[in-house]
Amino acid sequence: MAKLPTNSVQVRKIIFYSWASIAGLFASLILYVLLVQINFLYLFGEMPTFEKLENPKNEVASQLYSEDKVLLGKYFRENRIPVEYEEISPLFINTLLATEDARFYDHSGIDLKGLMAIVPSLMVGKKRGSSTISQQLAKNLFDTRDEKYDGLLSKLPLVRTVIIKTKEWLTAIKIERSYTKEEILTMYLNAVDFGSNAYGVQVASQTFFGKKPMELTY
Repeated sequence: MAKLPTNSVQVRKIIFYSWASIAGLFASLILYVLLVQINFLYLFGEMPTFEKLENPKNEVASQLYSEDKVLLGKYFRENRIPVEYEEISPLFINTLLATEDARFYDHSGIDLKGLMAIVPSLMVGKKRGSSTISQQLAKNLFDTRDEKYDGLLSKLPLVRTVIIKTKEWLTAIKIERSYTKEEILTMYLNAVDFGSNAYGVQVASQTFFGKKPMELTY
């Protein structure tokens, strides 16, 4: 059985190298984030610009009405009709947060508790997601996984995944700094693809339930 060092010099060396390792790891992480942010030597690919963050755009369906306000038809590439926060059922929003991002009002884009819970879940063979609403918004609204945002290192599959997640984390933090929680929820629910060519909560609620978003209960 190995003996613990009793010499005070040895103890101080162990403490010093331990703290030096932690500091080095922290410094490397900061450097990596900065390199991703500036797309150093085109290795990491571009990120959504501040202008895009301030002026996000979604494809919206054009609706054609008769003189007596009867809907005649819609023209679209993505069947989406945006709504305001006040037009969405609070019960639906609470259900969404309970299933997708329980600590939405407590974090600033990244759920650290959720991230730390991933490893124990994987050890017992249980898959667990940790993407916050803001991260999902970054992915859906700014198409962060599109090849146009790829850099030279993106040719390596695992490296590409790490870089994409890093960009989504950084973009989520910027979104949280630029918008209120209610604005983030509204943008997310207007952007998300619910399937069956139903984009956004307005079209999805009509398509699947024949209701307005305010009438959704769960």
